[in-house]
Amino acid sequence: MILLLSLSAAAALVIWLITDYTLGKKHFCSICHKREYPIRAGDFTIFTSGEDLFPQYFSDIGNAKESIYVLFYIVNNDGISRDLFNLLAKKAREDIDVKVLLDWAGSRRVTKKMISQLEQAGASFAVSHRPTFPFFFFSLQQRNHRKITVIDGKIGYIGGFNVGKEYIGENPALSPWRDYHFRLTGGSIGDLQQEFILNWNEAAKEKMSAAMAVTPRAETEGLRHQIIPTEGIDLEDLLCELIDRARSSIFIGSPYFIPTAKIQKKLVRALERGVKLVVLAPGKADHMLVKEAAFRFFRELLKKGAEIYLFNPGFYHAKIVIIDEAVCDIGTANFDRRSVLLNLEINCLVYDAGFIQKMREVFMEDTRHAIPLTLEDINHPGWFSKAKEWGARAIEEFL
Repeated sequence: MILLLSLSAAAALVIWLITDYTLGKKHFCSICHKREYPIRAGDFTIFTSGEDLFPQYFSDIGNAKESIYVLFYIVNNDGISRDLFNLLAKKAREDIDVKVLLDWAGSRRVTKKMISQLEQAGASFAVSHRPTFPFFFFSLQQRNHRKITVIDGKIGYIGGFNVGKEYIGENPALSPWRDYHFRLTGGSIGDLQQEFILNWNEAAKEKMSAAMAVTPRAETEGLRHQIIPTEGIDLEDLLCELIDRARSSIFIGSPYFIPTAKIQKKLVRALERGVKLVVLAPGKADHMLVKEAAFRFFRELLKKGAEIYLFNPGFYHAKIVIIDEAVCDIGTANFDRRSVLLNLEINCLVYDAGFIQKMREVFMEDTRHAIPLTLEDINHPGWFSKAKEWGARAIEEFL
């Protein structure tokens, strides 16, 4: 009798989870509106290590005169995280408009004391994507995975770096941490700030004044680029469209490689029409199951002639797709189902040939610090790896 009740309870739980997720996803898609910003011009500075990024980032915040708007998926409770909060509090005391928006799950280590000190200094703080009813399980899964900073309506930052000691090489297990992040000036700052405002208003349940929005400037000089926000919809179609455009090469860098069936099929077809496909992923995992989850996709692509490399020195966390010499997609979205089907992400399509060539060189330099993956490496895994692979397949939509 106890066994029967336990099985019934387990079955009811599974049914509830599936129903909650399905209906929650359907509801979210029904109220989500696609936003598409125009191609603009501006200047980029690329950072590939936290040791280079954060001194410039902190300097720009320290020089702010009017406003600092910060959105991160992860801020930890460690030295660099507290340094950021202290700096933001200092600027708030200078009557700078400081707003900090963090994801509820990703930044769960931020303490009430850190938040209180920030607010007492005059800054505003909000948490994005707390789980809510009626679709509790769906909302528990969805993350605001964006990393946006806009300073004085003139300087923007987006990319793969969060805030924590691992991002500056202070976690020996994941060091050196390799990522791509960029500092942006020019016409699209208004687009970045508009995305921050939309996220802030929903999370803080308030309306930022229209005066806080930045009118995009009609820049004529600089790199042609386009800000692309996605919210669990549209990203799959965008990636498929980019892959279909490829005539000679596709370079993909991502810490997690778990494409949807539609995207995987597009990659296979690209290989079949003679396009070179190079994938760069980490050699070590920072989360359970994600490495093994990629194996079944890697097997199919390797059989079709893809080149796959596993980054060896530390942890590879960059997110990039380069199509021929025509477009470079770089930002916050991983090449996985969570980014494509669930998360709020923000990417940038860059159409400048010089920038694309530079990022190709950065990417290829990273492959030289990677180990080529072969079919032999993953065709006969041990029983533990095989069990992890099957476990990953059962929940790959959430990885």
